[in-house]
Amino acid sequence: MSSPSGRTGQPYEFPVERGKVREFARATKARRDSYFTDPHAVVPPTFLMSSAFWAGPGASALGDQERDMSRILHGEQEFVYPAGPPRAGTPLIATQRVEDVYSKQGRRGGTMEFTVLVTEYRDEHGTLVAEARSTVIETSQAPEREAAS
Repeated sequence: MSSPSGRTGQPYEFPVERGKVREFARATKARRDSYFTDPHAVVPPTFLMSSAFWAGPGASALGDQERDMSRILHGEQEFVYPAGPPRAGTPLIATQRVEDVYSKQGRRGGTMEFTVLVTEYRDEHGTLVAEARSTVIETSQAPEREAAS
């Protein structure tokens, strides 16, 4: 199989809705009043994670690649806002790409494959508004299960 580095998923729309900003802020126990009162509130820092609910089939840069979820770990998450977080009312287009794939030997004898995914969020003018960078780790073995006592 060829390396997925550089592969992109299909772009999808992600409207930054005021009600969803409010719901996210409430669910994460955010305290900034503007999340609840400002019709054009700046989004909470991790709000972009909710864009996954808007992603349709084909949006994943990993395509239909089968993964054993018992061996998947979420390694890292980073959000970059070049000009500050977007505001409620901003329509965004999200596109995910595979930035890098590499392997490391684990301490418990197995190989770990790291996949760095970057989702770019652009406004209606094509300006980069945000990037979400995520590292997914796939271990060579499923974790051992402890025997019940």
